[in-house]
Amino acid sequence: MSVVLEIEGRSFSAEELAPLLAEYQFLPKLAQELVLDLEIANVVYKEEEKTAAFQQLCNQYQITDEEKMTAWLNRQGMTKEQLESLAVKLLKIEKYKEERWGDQVQAHFLKRKSQLDRVVYSLIRTNKAELAQELYFRIQEGESSFQALAMKYSEGSEAQTGGLIGPVEVNSPHPRIAQVLATCRPGQLVPPTQVGEWIVIIRLENFISAKLDDPMKQRMLDELFRQWLAQETEKKVSFFPNPVVI
Repeated sequence: MSVVLEIEGRSFSAEELAPLLAEYQFLPKLAQELVLDLEIANVVYKEEEKTAAFQQLCNQYQITDEEKMTAWLNRQGMTKEQLESLAVKLLKIEKYKEERWGDQVQAHFLKRKSQLDRVVYSLIRTNKAELAQELYFRIQEGESSFQALAMKYSEGSEAQTGGLIGPVEVNSPHPRIAQVLATCRPGQLVPPTQVGEWIVIIRLENFISAKLDDPMKQRMLDELFRQWLAQETEKKVSFFPNPVVI
């Protein structure tokens, strides 16, 4: 049995690594990669795209010369040819995404847009109902600023920012807070509201509508790709625990 890995004098053969991959839950990831390899096998690319992809990968890993290349490859247990193959695979994946789902991006974005919009809001939380009511009226009447009261009275980490939170996607806050924000207009102060164990005062500061720009397009492609890959792996892959070796 040939040794493929050594750690502090202990050697591991390929046969010994197989059950370890299962034990450490790497087999599903390996299966996904193998399914993907089969799917992208026929993706066509140009030589200059391959060169650019390899350079991009080197930049990503801060490989700027042959010495750093050798050191990085040794740390990863890879050859330069394997690194070049990885660059090609990443290139083919991106081309496959565009070919397969490029014309579905806009529809997927519109379906997801209500979850992708972002908000900036201010929050004070306390477990004292009377204090919450007092703070609400002080802000409403202009006696004190939301920021000052949040820094003094809010019992969460938002106190450090004067109560200001965001920009965050609208589904990021607690579901009850997200529900309240969905009905607000910028600048609107919401009366004390029970959210779990807390009583909160909320003010919507800004609403940022999601746009289908280049980063968002890439995100939509990535989402469609991940959904497909998970479904395809579940459909095509079978695992056989504790195989009998003859």
